[in-house]
Amino acid sequence: MEFDFGALEDVESFELVPPGTYVCRVAEVREGRARDGSSRWSLRLEVADGDLAGRTAAWDSLTWSARGVHRVRRVLAAFGVDVRGVVQIEAQDLHGLRAWTRLEPEEVEDALTGRRRRRLRVPYDGYRPEGTDAPGEAETDGAPAPDAPWNGVATVEERPPEPLEDDPAERGQRQREDRRGERPGGGAVALDD
Repeated sequence: MEFDFGALEDVESFELVPPGTYVCRVAEVREGRARDGSSRWSLRLEVADGDLAGRTAAWDSLTWSARGVHRVRRVLAAFGVDVRGVVQIEAQDLHGLRAWTRLEPEEVEDALTGRRRRRLRVPYDGYRPEGTDAPGEAETDGAPAPDAPWNGVATVEERPPEPLEDDPAERGQRQREDRRGERPGGGAVALDD
């Protein structure tokens, strides 16, 4: 047998479903801490309907920091939680909630090993309530459609915060934690910090 392994891509793929838009349900929630010490809920999203039902679509995170709560509000609203005013919610309350979820491919390179990893991620505005148009179908310039039922919380003014500079030492530490399994799901998760 002769085979040219030099032509093989050195990429680990954690894509279990094709990129696209699916109705997903929250299948699992893991509580943890973000790098800044704030609470973070890591959500395992599972395709809810169709031929791919039951497959893990992606992992996403809700970070309860001053910077992250704007996205938390959008995500909870998309899952049907009334986020007007004071909300009392626990991580386990999210189990089984469903929403349209847009999954986009992402490829990252491990700074230590040089290996590339492919996974799916949910963008900042990648959720919509299940009874509305799927994300990307009824929106312009990233803002929700004017008639989308967002419980009065999503506005055109809401935009993702500017990304912080990623410290190479912190990135290396996260990658070591991934390999040791100290972060939820190890390297097989697509977390949105």
